[in-house]
This record gives sequence, C-alpha cells and structure tokens, in this order.
Amino acid sequence: MNPDLEELAAAILSENRAAGRRIATAESCTGGMVAAALTAIAGSSDVVEAGFVTYSNAAKSRMLGVSPTVFEAFGAVSPECALAMAHGALTHSDADVAVAITGVAGPGGGSPEKPVGLVVFARAVRDATPMAQFVQRVQFASTNRAAIRQAAARYALELLSPAADGMDADAGIVTLPAP
Repeated sequence: MNPDLEELAAAILSENRAAGRRIATAESCTGGMVAAALTAIAGSSDVVEAGFVTYSNAAKSRMLGVSPTVFEAFGAVSPECALAMAHGALTHSDADVAVAITGVAGPGGGSPEKPVGLVVFARAVRDATPMAQFVQRVQFASTNRAAIRQAAARYALELLSPAADGMDADAGIVTLPAP
C-alpha cells in the first residue's frame, strides 16, 4: 500500500468517525484501491460500511442499480454513470456518504472524447434531501496506468472528508497532474 494513501485514509477515517458517518465506495478504474486504503487501517470497520468494485457495466447495473440506459446514452465514463454509482452505493448499504470512481486508466481504451487519464468522480451524502451530490470530471496529465489509479484513489479519498460537504463542482474538466 502506498504510504501516502494510507496516511490520508487514516485521516479520512478519523474525520468520519468524529462526524459519526459511515462510508461506502463504488469503484471501477481504481479496482478497489480506495476501499483497500481505508481497510488497511486497524479499526476501520466502525467507519467503512461497504466497498463495491464494479468494473463491468453489468456489475454496475447488478450491484449498484445503474440503468442500462445510462450506458447507452452517456457511457460508463460519464458524470451520469458516476452519480448513479454513488447513489447506488448508498441505496445498497447503510452508509452516510459514498464516493464513486469511473474512468480510463489506460494505457489503451481511450478515445478523443474520453482520453486516457479521464476519471469521473461522484460523491453523495444520504442526510440531505435530495441526496447532496458532487460530480467532477478530472483529466489526469499522465498515460501511466499506475499513476492515474493512484491519483484517482487519492482524489476519491479526499472527497470522503466531511470538509468536502457542500463542495460545488465545475461542469467542465479539471486537469490535474498524476504523481
């Protein structure tokens, strides 16, 4: 486990524990890295509710309830899919906050519309009506699969902080360096 991710995960667990909140993750391109970072910390079971690794569209539909029409209209790497994943993680768990990650980690699989390094994040909080939500498309400035996945996991962990409540996302794409 990356020591930086583990340190951030410990801080996120502590913040959510203090806030009395439980966490769920819905991961695609990170393949469970966010849940792994969180559960690498002893005592995480009082904060981590569930982790869904839904790499295929079929798994996203079956496990999180993402409608097949979302894939047909927008694709798996889209704000609509990420938000449906985050809401599905809350619906299928007792978590208070969920983060979802879907993207193109590369090195192949990209397209002009959805290049390698494009990752879409969504965050949903149960206690707001309607569920408070945040969606952000991030273009990581790398084509290195490991670097993109690490950077995406870090960004997702940061979104689980109670300090992220009320964040407002720009509808555009944010470009960030990958470590």
